Amino acid sequence: MKTIIIVQARTTSTRLPGKVLLPLAGEPMLARLVQRLRRVQRADAIVIATTTNATDDAIAALCNTLGVPCHRGSEHDVLSRYADAARLHGADAVVRITSDCPLIDPALIDQVIATYAEGGSDYVSNMLPPTWPYGMAVEVFSAAALAQAHAEASQPAEREHVTPFIYGHPERYRLRNLASPVDLSQHRWTVDTPEDYELVRRLFEALVNTHPDFTQAHILAVLDAHPDWIALNQHIRQKSATETQTSKENP
Repeated sequence: MKTIIIVQARTTSTRLPGKVLLPLAGEPMLARLVQRLRRVQRADAIVIATTTNATDDAIAALCNTLGVPCHRGSEHDVLSRYADAARLHGADAVVRITSDCPLIDPALIDQVIATYAEGGSDYVSNMLPPTWPYGMAVEVFSAAALAQAHAEASQPAEREHVTPFIYGHPERYRLRNLASPVDLSQHRWTVDTPEDYELVRRLFEALVNTHPDFTQAHILAVLDAHPDWIALNQHIRQKSATETQTSKENP
């Protein structure tokens, strides 16, 4: 089974334009994410899926510097971007990661991939329902299900958010969720707003030098030591896939 991590990334997010290139402890956010994804043991490759817009030439250039393949496609039809990237890179299984989650724990990604590899599932997520921090979302699904979604999905939210067609048809696809042993969904570690960025920036600066391979446990320990940091973005509401027509926040 060839397992490909595909990361969607673009620079035109409305709430925080250019966020994927903002610095985290001296390196672009996307570069920090790639560093963490390279620690995933059960994936065969990483592909960055960006747009054909000239505004995303900088992402393509960064991918070249990092030595990571870059696939370019439609800005808002992210489903087609994913399907084409998966097909061109010969994926049997796809791991979906968004570029606004630079704190993602590689061990958690391996857990979700391992759960999928056990068989009996077309789609495995750790967010049905959310019990992990926002910013730790992982989805693993078959390339066949992705191709079917690409061929059949017609709703705008299904095209922009990649997987709603799959998990929205439990009668057709075998779904499985990996829940956190402790509900941590009150934490928000994704980067959609300046407040989110401030928290993640602080976390990287606190961790990257002392624990360059930091885990979720390290993040929680820092927040235990700095509980006031949690309040930085607690007022930010997580937007759902169904709000795609009023929000273009997905990378």
